[in-house]
Amino acid sequence: MNNNIETAIVGGGCFWCTEAVFQEVKGVEKVVSGYSGGTVPGKPTYREICSGLTGHAEVVEITFDTSIISFEDILLIFMTTHDPTTLNRQGADRGTQYRSVIFYQNENQKEISEKVLLQLSDVYEDKIVTEISPLAVFYEAEIEHQNYYRENTAQGYCSYVITPKLNTLRKLHANMLK
Repeated sequence: MNNNIETAIVGGGCFWCTEAVFQEVKGVEKVVSGYSGGTVPGKPTYREICSGLTGHAEVVEITFDTSIISFEDILLIFMTTHDPTTLNRQGADRGTQYRSVIFYQNENQKEISEKVLLQLSDVYEDKIVTEISPLAVFYEAEIEHQNYYRENTAQGYCSYVITPKLNTLRKLHANMLK
């Protein structure tokens, strides 16, 4: 068993975008799209999440090797590949399910999250509105939402929304890519 394995749960709008970004990062072993942060009991469905009534956000669970990439670097990539200054939206996607959020799993992750947001506060013209909250539960999304970009690269949303995020990733974090 590798003791260097950790998970991060983040949401930066549509989980397809965030998943595609982290699938390219060195040290990331697995990325799973899902939901977290809501109050509705039981496992939610995509349709329920899209209603905006569950309180859940679209998130990804990133499993990574800390001997290759740190939690701090995961957050730096996350914070620079989406807009953390827009409340409850990313681009045309609007609603609390598209909020910018970091769900921490322990006090160390909480402290690092706060440090990264403070560190980046001067980078953005507008105030960072990324939520930092304790993780209660992570629900894995339906199978059709896993590996979405890789399986649908030619689809319009992927071409116009996700590909530019990957270009930003390559520009800003080339040294951290597979």
